[in-house]
Amino acid sequence: MSRSSQEPSADDNGPARTLALALSDIKLAHSVFALPFALLASFLGADLERPGRFAGQLGLIIACMVLARTWAMLVNRLADHRFDRDNPRTSGRAVASGALGVGQGWVIALASALLFIGCCAGFLVFSNPWPLILSVPVLGWIALYSYTKRFTALAHVFLGGALAISPIAAMIAINPGLLWSWAPAAQAVVLLAGFVLLWVAGFDVAYALQDLEFDRERGLHSIPAKLGARGALWVSRLMHLGAFAMLVWANFPDERLAYVFSVATLGVGLILVFEHIVLARRGVAGLPLAFFTLNGIVSVVLGIAGCVDVLV
Repeated sequence: MSRSSQEPSADDNGPARTLALALSDIKLAHSVFALPFALLASFLGADLERPGRFAGQLGLIIACMVLARTWAMLVNRLADHRFDRDNPRTSGRAVASGALGVGQGWVIALASALLFIGCCAGFLVFSNPWPLILSVPVLGWIALYSYTKRFTALAHVFLGGALAISPIAAMIAINPGLLWSWAPAAQAVVLLAGFVLLWVAGFDVAYALQDLEFDRERGLHSIPAKLGARGALWVSRLMHLGAFAMLVWANFPDERLAYVFSVATLGVGLILVFEHIVLARRGVAGLPLAFFTLNGIVSVVLGIAGCVDVLV
């Protein structure tokens, strides 16, 4: 039986099915990796004595986060669809399989980008033009990762950087003056961004172990393809050690990050150690636990703990 007889063609998709295919392929639930840090930065920068204003800002930030991630992930699927089609691990993705047309994917991606710019413009209501000014550069930056595997093994660092701007962007949206004046809250947020960069890059290095041989065959660049599995795992460990150092440092500039966040920091250190024990013992088979479950816990725990400290 041919592929066309097993799967619906892209032309058969109605608007609702097209959108559902796109959203299922990019897994909106994985927004959990960056969103808690944006929320924590929002609380660090907010004027909590004006809850109505903060609620409006927070709603726009959440919308921007979801739309920006939708844009970035769809660009990734579209940019890589020819590689994904030939990779057994990814051949079932919507664009790679032909279930979602390339043109349909670009329509949804560009619509997400335009809606993101519109939400950034919403901050003009709060007399803050910076989200709108920076909206297009941000879209370009978070889309760049999708093309970096073609020319550098540091693609993992670009991915970390794409997520690391989340807390900084959230602070700019809430109160850019804090960042420009290098206030304690801004120092903490920048250190959190450093943590996110190294943390995400570290687990992406491990995640790329799944495609080590494929990347080598196709001439794609990654740390596993360059250094092999053993070398890549050591790079991942060193990145996570650096990430933990950034996180510890983030406890100090802003006194509002106190006991709850400190306990969460210790917990994150233990989770990262356990994550690497799982990878060392189980290799690629341990990735579902190490990559999705444990890293999801890391972001949620830190986000909640920091917000609790700020509120209390």
